[in-house]
Amino acid sequence: MSEDVHQENVQEGSLQEDSAQESSLQQAIAQQVKQWLEEVVIGFNFCPFARRELEAGRVRFTVIEGSKVKQAVAALLDELHFLDKNDAVETTLLIFADGWRDFYQFLDMLEVAQMALEDVGYEGVYQLASFHPEYVFEGEDFDDASNYTNRAPYPVIHLLREVSIELAVEKHPDPDGIPVRNQALAREKGAAFWASFLKR
Repeated sequence: MSEDVHQENVQEGSLQEDSAQESSLQQAIAQQVKQWLEEVVIGFNFCPFARRELEAGRVRFTVIEGSKVKQAVAALLDELHFLDKNDAVETTLLIFADGWRDFYQFLDMLEVAQMALEDVGYEGVYQLASFHPEYVFEGEDFDDASNYTNRAPYPVIHLLREVSIELAVEKHPDPDGIPVRNQALAREKGAAFWASFLKR
């Protein structure tokens, strides 16, 4: 009897240890993405709207695991429901800890996620933006430095509130010029420069 209890306690302790290690790993991954956001996206002003939200603590970093489409889409919809109920959070970076390292498989999953978003009535409420370690803009070479404006340490889907995008665009003097300026800066610095950030 006592041996059975001891075994159960050992198993429970092992599960708690695994859970703690998993939580620690997820925190490390979230921190890496936050560092990229601070140093690259904000540091080089790729997104002129990001600094205010990060400094106000309104950016949420959610790490999910697994490489199944249904699992990824379910996690995305859960996060949209969370945003619905938490106005204090402006935006979420949904970070894929493992899997989706193939850029084109990631795009396929993103397409399914977009359809799911529309199916549940979130079209016009939320918008999805994507980042990936091997992001390639359509028509560009893989090694073109401009791709680094959308390259991140991990595959990421950025969940944005449509109303916030509209307000930000209205206040910006030249919203259409943002991607043009970003690509020009990326090419000026060169691919090796940006690759060094992702390696860190």
